[in-house]
Amino acid sequence: MKSEKGVTLISVIIYVIAMLIIIAVITVLTSYFYTNVDINSASEDLNQQYTKFNSYFTEEVNRKGNKILEIGETQNNEEEGPQKYIIFSSGNQYTYIPANKGIYMNTVKIAENITDCTFEKNDADGKTKITVTINGNNFERVTTYTLVE
Repeated sequence: MKSEKGVTLISVIIYVIAMLIIIAVITVLTSYFYTNVDINSASEDLNQQYTKFNSYFTEEVNRKGNKILEIGETQNNEEEGPQKYIIFSSGNQYTYIPANKGIYMNTVKIAENITDCTFEKNDADGKTKITVTINGNNFERVTTYTLVE
């Protein structure tokens, strides 16, 4: 009679198949994890860009006696879309340039990766209000600022 000690070929194949299934499951879970981390970091970046813009713009609208001189758009190129801007009496101009997806204060880039930005002026209750809409990838913020007079 033969001794039945050791590992048979069938048991080795079963072990290898089980290990491949475990590795495949771990790979799928890891890829979902890293995809979610990338999505989360992209939205965090847009929040940081919005916060940076918001800090500059809030300081601008809180200056006493600061007024809006002009809000408008300039069309440099049909493919890029219009550059949108707002000019204050303090001499600062905020411009959204779609070609490089940035918002500038004068010549300094203060926000990036922005897909659209609009400035709207509203006069209500004797106060001047500015509504700023900032869009990014799966990101939209609409903020209304009131000028300090």
